[in-house]
Amino acid sequence: MTDLLEKAVAKARDLSPDLQDEIARLMLAFVGDEDSVYRFTPEEAAELDESEAAEARGDFATEAEIRAIWAKYGL
Repeated sequence: MTDLLEKAVAKARDLSPDLQDEIARLMLAFVGDEDSVYRFTPEEAAELDESEAAEARGDFATEAEIRAIWAKYGL
């Protein structure tokens, strides 16, 4: 392990268990550990289900709706 990684791990030991778990998940995802994938919150899962249902219905924004959003932000 490099000195820099050792230093980062030492600093992480002082963090809360929740933050340590977040760092661990990021590290495992970075190195390709399949078990470390992000897990949706119940709210995120519901939003994804809603989005996939809208897609299945073919419920997409019209070009006019997209242009209106772009115009709102000066794009």
